[in-house]
Amino acid sequence: MAESKYNKRFDPEYKKEIVRLVEELDQSPVQVANDIGVTAQTVRSWVRKYGKSDTKAFPGKGYLHPADEELRQMKKQIKGLEEENAILKKAMAIFTRDGK
Repeated sequence: MAESKYNKRFDPEYKKEIVRLVEELDQSPVQVANDIGVTAQTVRSWVRKYGKSDTKAFPGKGYLHPADEELRQMKKQIKGLEEENAILKKAMAIFTRDGK
């Protein structure tokens, strides 16, 4: 069974090389996309992402941009604090009950 062109994965270095082809060698995104078997929109997206963050573009799986990593850490901390708060509320309910 042939692999779909929509399910391919490319490493960050490969994407940067594709961006270089478009930007520095003035090849059209459509031509490059046809050569590598992806859509022209995908190539344009890579060029746009690389243009915004240059060296930090395409962080890869498990590696986040610093702002995204900070947000992830903050969400994790909030979740932990919410769990602690729920435990303390339950403990207060237990200790403030009438001695039945």
